[in-house]
Amino acid sequence: MNEYYVYIMSNKSRILYIGVTNNLLRRVYEHKNKLVEGFTSKYNINELVYFEQIRDIRSAITREKQLKGWLREKKINLIHSSNPKWEDLSFGWYD
Repeated sequence: MNEYYVYIMSNKSRILYIGVTNNLLRRVYEHKNKLVEGFTSKYNINELVYFEQIRDIRSAITREKQLKGWLREKKINLIHSSNPKWEDLSFGWYD
């Protein structure tokens, strides 16, 4: 059975990036190590602050688009609901 993840990455300035992937461990590693050029490497987006596991790719893409369409305040409230201290949820994954 496939698993997909909708996730939110951030940095110390709390700039947000929302994405979807089928391999959260690999994708977060790519963000942290700036392996893909673009927004996340430019703004040093390297902390996983929120994620959801979803079983269907269409549902995951729909959820990603939904989150991207939200106002910033609503995104912040979502993060606060499960991660009020904005801790890096991937801390220790790569030790």
